[in-house]
Amino acid sequence: MRRMLVVVGHGMVGHRLVREVRERDRTDGWRVLVLAEESRPAYDRIALSSCARGRDPGELTLEGAAFTDDDRVRARLSSPVVRVDRAARTVVCADGTGSRYDALVLATGARPFVPPVPGAGLPGCHVYRTLDDVASIRSRARPGRPAVVVGGGLLGLEAAGALAALGMRPQVVEAAPWLMAVQLDEGGGAVLGRLVEELGVRPRCGVGLRSVDAGPDGRAASVTLADGEVLEAALVVFSTGVRPRDELAADAGLPTGERGGFLVDSHCRTPDPRVWAVGDCAAVEGRCHGLVAPGYRMAETVARQLCGDPGEPCADPDLSTRLKLLGVEVGSFGDAQARTEGALEFMRSDRGGTRYAKLVLDGATGVLLGGVLAGDTAAYAALHALLGSPLPGPPHLLLDPVSP
Repeated sequence: MRRMLVVVGHGMVGHRLVREVRERDRTDGWRVLVLAEESRPAYDRIALSSCARGRDPGELTLEGAAFTDDDRVRARLSSPVVRVDRAARTVVCADGTGSRYDALVLATGARPFVPPVPGAGLPGCHVYRTLDDVASIRSRARPGRPAVVVGGGLLGLEAAGALAALGMRPQVVEAAPWLMAVQLDEGGGAVLGRLVEELGVRPRCGVGLRSVDAGPDGRAASVTLADGEVLEAALVVFSTGVRPRDELAADAGLPTGERGGFLVDSHCRTPDPRVWAVGDCAAVEGRCHGLVAPGYRMAETVARQLCGDPGEPCADPDLSTRLKLLGVEVGSFGDAQARTEGALEFMRSDRGGTRYAKLVLDGATGVLLGGVLAGDTAAYAALHALLGSPLPGPPHLLLDPVSP
């Protein structure tokens, strides 16, 4: 007898979960119903900026996302779930239709956070999360006009790069002292900021946003910073983080983490043995991770459980990052901020300020705890492989070709 698996959400992690289940379900014991909020099947969110540069959005669709070749899986687009009844084991969509489940996986993702500043809802203000967001920004971008991106993290810099590709003149406002402050240290952030400014994106770090200000037509025309400076902005993009989509928790009687998200254990299980949560909406032992790699690991462990395997825990994911932003290479791994007690930092940078590297070592054992690279990540793979091990040689030799 086949059982019904309902997956709420069809982002990158939800799609990975379905594929993992289908690959591991050797007896075809599961039928799968995917209920997607968006009007298109799962796509590569990491490549959003390529659509701002003219790429066909259809090319971002993930392999097999339409499930046309799998009669065990059915996907319904534009079908957001609005209620979960755990007693009856049913979900109800916004159009009133419902479905019974034997197992339920919540993969509802996250929504952009917009800070509660005056004017944040004016016409001309956007977020940067979906293909529809990118399409809206493209339709309103005007070459040569100024723009402001609020938030200097990964997505903020991606948004700034998209605006620059559309011919606008973007500035990035970041409250932290340097760009990508979560992943990079001060030295790495300084190199990143210097290089992106050379590419036409001006960072404004260490200052917050006071308001978005309207022009005579009622649309966003400028922003006022916390220090009183006014920046012209024909278009404003907010990229100040995300919040887990856990709205279904209250009616369903499911607990949430202190900072939101469906509270799950290290195997992504809620207190209900029939309900799991994965991806951005999951607070694994109270912590939301917000990266796709930990989400994929969650999807795999849940798929294993559904197919009779206990699965591996997800409590301590690898949050290492290697990226190319606006053509600038950056990377971080392990304890990049040297927060471990007794940690020592070994840093190198070139005289032009275009390359920077740092290793974080255990002061007692010499074990590699983490590192940061900016401007050149050629050594990333080799250094990441050494994480948790003593260095095989002097630190400066491992950091070449960064010059003293």
